[in-house]
Amino acid sequence: MPNIKIFSGSSHQDLSQKIADRLGLELGKVVTKKFSNQETCVEIGESVRGEDVYIVQSGCGEINDNLMELLIMINACKIASASRVTAVIPCFPYARQDKKDKGFFDIPVDNLYAEPAVLKWIRENISEWRNCTIVSPDAGGAKRVTSIADRLNVDFALIHKERKKANEVDRMVLVGDVKDRVAILVDDMADTCGTICHAADKLLSAGATRVYAILTHGIFSGPAISRINNACFEAVVVTNTIPQEDKMRHCSKIQVIDISMILAEAIRRTHNGESVSYLFSHVPL
Repeated sequence: MPNIKIFSGSSHQDLSQKIADRLGLELGKVVTKKFSNQETCVEIGESVRGEDVYIVQSGCGEINDNLMELLIMINACKIASASRVTAVIPCFPYARQDKKDKGFFDIPVDNLYAEPAVLKWIRENISEWRNCTIVSPDAGGAKRVTSIADRLNVDFALIHKERKKANEVDRMVLVGDVKDRVAILVDDMADTCGTICHAADKLLSAGATRVYAILTHGIFSGPAISRINNACFEAVVVTNTIPQEDKMRHCSKIQVIDISMILAEAIRRTHNGESVSYLFSHVPL
């Protein structure tokens, strides 16, 4: 592909490499380091003049450092006369505070969805998926699970939870039927995993035969891994928007859906001026 350069920030080199491989490109040369006062320094190691530049940086690990590194990389490319700079952010930082839907941007933004990849995983890995119930662990995710349930032509349920304070769940009420069915919990992210582990217990006690969790972003901080290991999940499935290799070593239940082909295809389509909306309902081959 002519006039295109892909650079990787330091948050998720593995995913950046997969995207570059998929597009048949080499990752651009970039050196990131810290000054002794902990300021981030970025040096772009090749010419980007007149190029269409894509910078892959996920909102994970040292989130604030990585966000700053991304901004410095964008600035470095703009100063070096890149014709266009696009940030590819697999896991959008600070999204829990939900600024992204409130006029946060004054530039074009394409929000990509994991739903097509999730549907594909369910059909390929859960043999009795036709007899399953898609469950949202909270009322806020109702739209997400109804969309997936409609596409699979199965039932959905949701768990209404009453919180006393952030990260602590008080009481859970299941709305819907999971008796003698496979229950598939679907959520956008899991951090300490208190909610989904409570939800799994609730589903099992309501008669579910097996419980899976499918999460777009597996943050897994604090006690998350030990909670998953002790919970009744068949599998906890996440995408690789955040590196999971270390977590998988400590938890055999974690499985990963690779979404590099979705990001690579989004980059290809953006570069060629094509519509990205095809990716909202299809996984690229």
